[in-house]
Amino acid sequence: MRQFRRLLSIAPNSDETVYLVADNSGRNGSTWCEADLERAVETVIQHLLAGEYRQPIRVVAFNPAERWSEDVSGAIAHEIQRRCNLQLCDVPSYLREFVDRYSPQDLRQFSLHLV
Repeated sequence: MRQFRRLLSIAPNSDETVYLVADNSGRNGSTWCEADLERAVETVIQHLLAGEYRQPIRVVAFNPAERWSEDVSGAIAHEIQRRCNLQLCDVPSYLREFVDRYSPQDLRQFSLHLV
């Protein structure tokens, strides 16, 4: 009788949405980085704004329990642009290409600095 070993899954057991950031690591190629599950969306946005990714390519969300996945790059880029607009600052240079690729043109505003 053949016995099967139980394989460990990298997917969470609970009904949580996982966020992965595809990042261009230069000579080392692209990598997928997982965000903290407790506050995944906020964690991704904070890490992007803090410069923890070299050159973000895409953000994907998935929920294995509900069997769905979605490219959420547009929503993340929109939120980064919104926060920068509220703070009257430019999107950081390392995020400019990501935000330009996914954020609608009408949301991109240049900050005006009062003298």
